[in-house]
Amino acid sequence: MESSQLICCQQLEHDLEELLGRIPHDRLFVLTDSHTHALCLPRLQQLKACAGAYPIVIEAGDDHKTIGALHRVWHALSSNGATRHSLLINLGGGMVTDLGGFAAATFKRGIAFVNIPTTLLAMVDAAVGGKTGINLDGLKNEVGAFAPAAAVLIDPTFLHTLDSGGFYSGYAEMLKHGLISDEAHWAELLTFDTDHIDTDRLSRLVTRSIAVKTAIVAQDPLEKGVRKALNLGHTIGHAFESLALYTGRPVLHGYAVAWGLACELYLSHTLAGFPANQLQQTVRFIRTHYGELPFDCNRYETLYELMKHDKKNSGGVINFTLLAGVGDICLNQTADKQAIFEAFDFYRECN
Repeated sequence: MESSQLICCQQLEHDLEELLGRIPHDRLFVLTDSHTHALCLPRLQQLKACAGAYPIVIEAGDDHKTIGALHRVWHALSSNGATRHSLLINLGGGMVTDLGGFAAATFKRGIAFVNIPTTLLAMVDAAVGGKTGINLDGLKNEVGAFAPAAAVLIDPTFLHTLDSGGFYSGYAEMLKHGLISDEAHWAELLTFDTDHIDTDRLSRLVTRSIAVKTAIVAQDPLEKGVRKALNLGHTIGHAFESLALYTGRPVLHGYAVAWGLACELYLSHTLAGFPANQLQQTVRFIRTHYGELPFDCNRYETLYELMKHDKKNSGGVINFTLLAGVGDICLNQTADKQAIFEAFDFYRECN
């Protein structure tokens, strides 16, 4: 699988204009959600290279990352003259880049697409790495495909308008990248002043975070080995996210990942020897900034069943990425039901 061209923009409009001149296409489409249609699309519409681009708008929010929304994108492409040589720009957060990438990967067996992530979460995670997909029956990213964007344009100016939820949702994935890379990066993320954000320093941390992910993806684009490191926190985190959606109280993806990290670092401690002091420091940061997902022991079986749907599993055995230490990755780890339930206990008691 070819890797995406990653462009850290000095000036988005100039860089996009130049990029579109290098990608042959007969028709141009721009996918946004209802938020980025109003707030971000006008920046593209002023460009000569985007003249005549057909806008496609879907509802905002991960609860709209569905087969119905995907069908609307396919229909808009088909009914407005898209061919195998057309180009789709996905302008938005992770929901837009996930769904838009999957739409492009499957329309006429694949058309080119470009991601322009507008949230921190999308910049450091969803828009980079070639994973696309939609949710199905309340299960996160149950249907999807590996399909790299032709290019990903990272514009740091979007970080200036982050709200608190959007910031912390993306920061959870950055914290994960710190945990799987090295102690210096992990420590810098834990000590970053999230109450008074230095956007220049944040931009440098974002660049470092993207570098961690892209280096891993380059080694293992189809997740046969080391790319599984990026799943730290996600086996339990996706179950938390699905439970919240099922109970009518959807949560931001990064918050679920943060709670999943707390649980899976506990499993790392008990099963792989992750140091207790690093567990405590990380969980203290998560507890301080991410609140909690309220659930009691009556939900343990439901969460366990949701985890059994995780794509990393094999032969019905729940698969984890765990750590023996910061940067010391243990792939393809398993835990029995009792150990997982103890992790749930730990999570509830540490909040």
